[in-house]
Amino acid sequence: MPAPARKFLSFALLATLLCALLGPSHAEDPPPLVLERTIPLAGVSGRIDHMAIDLPRKRLLVAELGNNTVDAVDLAAGKAIHRIGGLREPQGIGYAPQADVIAVANAGDGSVRLFRGADFSPLRTITLGDDADNVRLDARTGALVVGYGDGGLAVVDPARGSVASRVKLPAHPEGFQLDRLSRRAFVNVPDARQIAVVDLGAGTQAATWRVPGVSANFPMALDDTGTVLATVFRHPSRLVLLDTASGAVRAEVETCGDADDVFFDTGRRRIYVSCGEGMVDVLRQEASGYRRLSRIRTASGARTSLFVPELDRLFVAARAGFFGLGTDAAILVLRPEP
Repeated sequence: MPAPARKFLSFALLATLLCALLGPSHAEDPPPLVLERTIPLAGVSGRIDHMAIDLPRKRLLVAELGNNTVDAVDLAAGKAIHRIGGLREPQGIGYAPQADVIAVANAGDGSVRLFRGADFSPLRTITLGDDADNVRLDARTGALVVGYGDGGLAVVDPARGSVASRVKLPAHPEGFQLDRLSRRAFVNVPDARQIAVVDLGAGTQAATWRVPGVSANFPMALDDTGTVLATVFRHPSRLVLLDTASGAVRAEVETCGDADDVFFDTGRRRIYVSCGEGMVDVLRQEASGYRRLSRIRTASGARTSLFVPELDRLFVAARAGFFGLGTDAAILVLRPEP
């Protein structure tokens, strides 16, 4: 069979399998997430890490750590339109719309490389020191905040291509969120078994929160009101909701294993947790707290995701060969229902 025919057959079979796994079992009872489309990432091998959105251009930016590349996916066209190469284990990625700058954080050399959003041309390279990781946009200031090294946050001015300030932490930061109203950052620091509360204005850690009985806190989300923090622990697998005023635990819910991303879907009163176990947990808020609404199968190792409320879509990154069919890596585009 010619190679193009084999590739077409693989994707046809893949689509059939995914529809069987993600599609509704009954027409009158659709699942809370439905596979809308699969966007292939040709020639991408190894682990895929974080994603970001260039909303004005409707481009999904995908950090392909194992491939040392970043892909820009045109969501309207449903295909990758540009690849940035020559990176060193890109982990975190962010887009600063005011400056129109893409920032790529590289674990391999501790750098943050800046690119022009319009044409992907390189701008500057910022050296942080070691293991540059998650990137978050400070919507209030337009700055980018990057977690890195043995314990630090760097506030980066994307227009000038420089580090504006740094905050010391007790160990390497994983998932973190920024509260635009209080100018605080909530940071998962799993090796120190804590959640650090950082005063970005003062450049210091203002508080330390610990949750007994759980460890390995990686993904984190902050609700739209800034009053509830969702943190997912891997040992054991638990979603923990905390009050951002005090750090008090509001609720705990069992989740899928190897979680790497978590998001609030405020309009539907849901939380989405994507896991390397090969599924997305959908939790719904009720009078008595959160309960699991559904467990949506995706693909083994597909733990990275991005929920974009403005597009009302959850994007899940799947590695190459994720169904053992020789398929390309892909972005699974999931549409929330109803």
